[in-house]
Amino acid sequence: MCVAMTQRYVEKILKARVYDVAVETPLDEAVMLSRRFGNTVLLKREDQQPVFSFKIRGAYNKIYHLTDEQKARGVVAASAGNHAQGVALAGRFLGIDTHIVMPTTTPEIKVSSVRNFGGNAILVGESYDEAYAHALALAESQGLTFVHPFDDPDVIAGQGTIGLELIRQRNGDMDAIFIPVGGGGLIAGVSSLIKEIYPHIKIIGVEPEDAPTLKAALDKGERVVLDEVGLFADGVAVKQIGEETFRVARETVDEVILVKTDEICAAIKDVFEDTRTMMEPAGALSVAGLKKYVAKYGVRNQTLVAITSGAN
Repeated sequence: MCVAMTQRYVEKILKARVYDVAVETPLDEAVMLSRRFGNTVLLKREDQQPVFSFKIRGAYNKIYHLTDEQKARGVVAASAGNHAQGVALAGRFLGIDTHIVMPTTTPEIKVSSVRNFGGNAILVGESYDEAYAHALALAESQGLTFVHPFDDPDVIAGQGTIGLELIRQRNGDMDAIFIPVGGGGLIAGVSSLIKEIYPHIKIIGVEPEDAPTLKAALDKGERVVLDEVGLFADGVAVKQIGEETFRVARETVDEVILVKTDEICAAIKDVFEDTRTMMEPAGALSVAGLKKYVAKYGVRNQTLVAITSGAN
């Protein structure tokens, strides 16, 4: 493991600014899951953030650390979901103009949410790639700062504050942490901190079988572009892992588990039965991976943490 790299991220995470808008989320035991699987199963409830997702952390930290000149010009992002809402809320709190480019296929409820947070929702193209290209063009033509959803050190550091909370809440008393993976910002942030302080804790990434961006990259030893990805877990439907996030993850992630759509559905049901909260598919990925890990290795009497990254 590259110690210098993880140390740099620990420093950035310690200096991250997120709690102006984010909250320290609870780490709750999923009692029924614990009983079923013979382990202590803990849910890190990022679904309880103001935007119902961890994404507010990285978005706010990135925007907060912009220069005064950059803040005066405004920011732009491309997203059809949680990142869009995080950027819009961060901009409202800091008094910064935010422009969110969203595909025309984005559900109206998500478009309305961005506008309710004060963001300028711009509907362009039928896919994220088209929205992304338009956002980059706007950034260049209007002098806006592009806020990447995952592949940015300040975004990664913001997400890494979840790791700080886990340490405060459990110290080193965790055997494994299960983290959903799309572009890799969440797993890069959390793993860089945890592995620097408690290297014995396993970091397990969880991806859908039809969107294995990190697994494919680790197997090949370099980033790859997937031909297509499944859209059921749309929050992690990314064709390529980030450049910076992969640089971190290849040093800090112990294993990646792939799960089927029906396993994600079962995990949504499991979490609902324990919490009475309906996770989005990406938000339940970690629980699906945890269940598969227990079945694969037959572990018992361990403390297993699943980051429930977002709710509908």
